[in-house]
Amino acid sequence: MITLSRRVIAACALAAALTACGSSAGPAARPPAPAPSPAAPSVPPTLAAGPAGLTPVFEHGPRDAGKTVALTFDADMTADQGPRAAAGERFDHPRLIGTLRELKVPATVFMTGRWAEEYPDQARSIGRDPLFEVANHSYSHYAFTGDCYGLPTVPEERMRADVERAYRAFRAVGVPDPMPYFRFPGGCHDRRALKALTPAGVTAVQWDVVGGDAFATDPDAVARQVLDGVRPGSVVVLHCTRSAAPTTEEAVRKVVPELRRQGYRFVKVSELIGAVNGRG
Repeated sequence: MITLSRRVIAACALAAALTACGSSAGPAARPPAPAPSPAAPSVPPTLAAGPAGLTPVFEHGPRDAGKTVALTFDADMTADQGPRAAAGERFDHPRLIGTLRELKVPATVFMTGRWAEEYPDQARSIGRDPLFEVANHSYSHYAFTGDCYGLPTVPEERMRADVERAYRAFRAVGVPDPMPYFRFPGGCHDRRALKALTPAGVTAVQWDVVGGDAFATDPDAVARQVLDGVRPGSVVVLHCTRSAAPTTEEAVRKVVPELRRQGYRFVKVSELIGAVNGRG
C-alpha cells in the first residue's frame, strides 16, 4: 500500500504539468493552436456602377471625414510620341517621384501603358513602392470623346481594349497590382465612353482641384492654385511629365508642408474611395 502510494506520488510529480493527482483531475492539456491562415489579399475599393450600369465616376472623397487630400499625378505619353522620346524629350519625372518619397507623401500615379513601356524601370519602382499606387490612364492617351484638347480619338469599339492593353503593359514591366481605377485622357468622357468601359470593371477617377501645372512656368502660381482649391476629401490632378510640367516638383515642395500645417493628411485615391464606401 505504501509502495503503491509512493508510485502514485512519483507519477503525479512527473506529470504535474499535464494533470492533477487523485480524483480531482484538472483540465486536460490543450493541443497547440493551429498556425494562422495567411491573410486574404485585400480587394481595392471601387464604386458601385452608376445609373443604367454605367462606369461609376469618382471626383472627391467625403467632406466630413477629416482633412484628407489625395495628390494624383498623370504620367502621360501618347502612343505616337516614341520618336520624340527617342530624340531626347523626357516624359518621365524621377526627381518628382524622389521628392514624394523624401517628403513621405503617398500618391496615386495614373500611368499610360505607353509611358510604362518607355520607362519600365521607373514604372516597376513606382508600382512596387507601398507609398504609391498605379492606376490606369489608358494605353494610348488618345481621347475617349471628340474635341478633347486636340488629342486623337479612340473609336468606341476600341475603348475597352485600350484600357486593358494598358493593364497588360503594366504587368509586363513588373507592376504587380495596378488598381482598378481609370482616368480619361484630358478627363474627357461622355455616356458613350462610360458605357463602353462598363465591362472593364473600373471606377473612373476625375478630380475637384486642377493643379494647373501643365506647361506652367511659375511653381508659385501652381502651388497657390492647389492651396486655394483644396477642401477635405479633395483629389488634386497634377502631372509626372518633365517636358510638359517642369515646375511640378518645386510646386509640390511648397504645397505639402503648407497643407500639413493646415492639418491635412495625404492619402491615396483608394483610401478616399474606401471612405465613400464606409471602409475608411
